[in-house]
Amino acid sequence: MAHLAEKLKEEGNALFKTGDYVGATSKYSAAIQKDPTNPFLFTNRAYARIKLEEWSPVIDDCLKSLELNPNNNIKAYYYLAQGQLGLKHPNEALTSALTAYNVALFTRSTSTNSAAELVTACKKAKFEARERDRLRTRGALRAQLEDKLQQELDEELEGINRKLKKGDMRGHDADQERRWAREAWKKNVDELRSTFAVADPQNQPHREVPDYFLDGITFEVMNDPVVTKNGQSYDRTTIIEHLKRSPYDPLTREPLTINDLRPNLALRSAIEEFWKNNVGWVVDW
Repeated sequence: MAHLAEKLKEEGNALFKTGDYVGATSKYSAAIQKDPTNPFLFTNRAYARIKLEEWSPVIDDCLKSLELNPNNNIKAYYYLAQGQLGLKHPNEALTSALTAYNVALFTRSTSTNSAAELVTACKKAKFEARERDRLRTRGALRAQLEDKLQQELDEELEGINRKLKKGDMRGHDADQERRWAREAWKKNVDELRSTFAVADPQNQPHREVPDYFLDGITFEVMNDPVVTKNGQSYDRTTIIEHLKRSPYDPLTREPLTINDLRPNLALRSAIEEFWKNNVGWVVDW
């Protein structure tokens, strides 16, 4: 049965490349019926379901894949985090994304950068959830307006997903439509927050940590940033600890020594100014 499952998987891969995520999911499901012990079939189907934004089934597939292969299963943890993030469970998503990142570091995987970006996205989502709760206690109107914008986005995304599943829209077109919808939503939210910040600067400032202030290993705000010969910045303490265990850059996977590190003075100055202006809340990041 394994050879039949492999054939169905390849057919699913071909459909996936064309943007037929519904057809790909069907082929992967058929492959699983032929070989239900293959963990990679479940991660393949999970990825197709991510494209369909079927978050609960994504999580089910990832958990099954991890049950079958709990060791160094980067894709399962990576997709699991996306499913949890899709269901607006940022705490659980962050745990899964960090696991994927740590496995990627351990195995020197080409997925390390992608896992790092997902960890940052999960941390942002977790912080944003706390921010929304905080602001609700200070400004009910802003919270109501943001909830309205979120509701409109959710409805637009649901409409796109319905068209995709009915075959009225190809996968690549749906990907683009979703991206445009989310970009428009973010622009509207940013404009709303800016308006409230101008009207009430004491109670309504928008809190956000720039990505380039974050250490690429711990994902915390750096205190003493250093830069590698390839331009990647890390906190001095964390990169030195990493180099004691591995002679490679954790993100680029290229050889790296302590002697290759140089102080990033401009970034340090910017971070110090940021800490000075935001010390009351940055510790919660």
